[in-house]
Amino acid sequence: MPGPLRSMQKSPLLYTRNTVVLCSGCEQKGLDLMADELRERLRISESQLEAINNLLLDPDNKAISALLDIVAKYGTPEEINRKAEEARKLENLTARLRETGSPYLEDVEWLIEQRDAGAFITVDEYRRKVLGERADSMTFKDDFAVTLEISAAQYFPWLRVEAEQAISNGELMPGRFIRVRKMKEQEADNGDIIAFAAAMQVMGASYVETLDTRGTDGSNVHLGGPETITGYFGGVGEPNEYALKWVDELLYYYTTYGIKQVLNVNPGTVFLGYMLYRLGLDIEFKISVFMGNDNPYAALWTLIGAKLFAREDGTSPLIGFNWSNSVNNETMEITAVFRKALGFEDVVRFEHHITEAWRHIVRQPYDRRDELLELADHVRNISAKHEGGDVEVEQALEAEDEHPSDILDYFRDKEEIIAAGDWDALLRNYLEKHNALNHTARALTERGLSFIAAPKLHHR
Repeated sequence: MPGPLRSMQKSPLLYTRNTVVLCSGCEQKGLDLMADELRERLRISESQLEAINNLLLDPDNKAISALLDIVAKYGTPEEINRKAEEARKLENLTARLRETGSPYLEDVEWLIEQRDAGAFITVDEYRRKVLGERADSMTFKDDFAVTLEISAAQYFPWLRVEAEQAISNGELMPGRFIRVRKMKEQEADNGDIIAFAAAMQVMGASYVETLDTRGTDGSNVHLGGPETITGYFGGVGEPNEYALKWVDELLYYYTTYGIKQVLNVNPGTVFLGYMLYRLGLDIEFKISVFMGNDNPYAALWTLIGAKLFAREDGTSPLIGFNWSNSVNNETMEITAVFRKALGFEDVVRFEHHITEAWRHIVRQPYDRRDELLELADHVRNISAKHEGGDVEVEQALEAEDEHPSDILDYFRDKEEIIAAGDWDALLRNYLEKHNALNHTARALTERGLSFIAAPKLHHR
């Protein structure tokens, strides 16, 4: 029990609002009364909620009017959603690759052929590979399946190399991909942005793009690029008019390529994401690790906001948030209780780093796999995010000066990477993340736990 409440418990003098209790035998009853009355003070009145509604609906609210003006550029919410649905259709994505002569079309078609031929290992086959005959008699905890997540899948050509390895070795492809490559760069790269979107349709995997209005784009005039990254912790991401630029950019990629899920790094753009969803736009976002959800109260505040602005059907555009790297299992267990109470257990995914890039992000060694295994049998809707290789692999790369994974590589231009001779090293870093993800899948399977890999490849 916390210190102040512990000291109260020792005292025979207990206060409620209207009476003083002077008996030691009724200490617990008095404490319960006091707690109930204190808790009641937290109730939000209808008048307070009405004040929020009045503010949002006020035609003189310049902040909300500016948001509505941007939405109007793209049409009504219904028109915007229709554009996104058309743009997202696989046949339309592949047609665009064909029209532009993209070399990536061949790889998308190859992936479709491999999927349809059943070239990828099924979940049942994978379990038998790991457990042998025991797998046939085991009951796996599918209700608590962990999504296998990889970050960052920067370049479309890596997907084919990864898929070829998965087929050859009987491995699993991720069920969720995170991208951090500059949007304009991938848009100009032979349709990389289109090919990746198409591949996700083929695989049935979810994915997240990181918009260029993300804080390292010159938005803060006092900071440069990644060489001054620590300065961003004084205010990550979207100063002044940049929150509206984020909305404009989101709607452009939503309507042009059907990109539905984006990374969110700033409280203002989180709020704007809620507003867009309330307006009827079917966008989604996940909150970045840089937002610092590192305790149950930060998570409670995040989820309260999601609930306050959820649609009438209970859904929210907040489909996940990365916990801070410092979070422990108890925090996720506590938060899982009120996530469920708010109706978000199947809506908001806890995205948790299991491995991290070796350089420039966390103190190493960093490995949370054992903690995940302790959590995965009783906390639902978690993704295991792999953003680095296994510790022993990264250590060996470091020792041999063979380019261990580095978070700063996310900020480099593709042309510069190739010119520096680092393309093969970065591909290897990505494949080591894939290997770490598969080691996590094996560990889950050995404990009778479950996972979500690329659904249309493995869960068939």
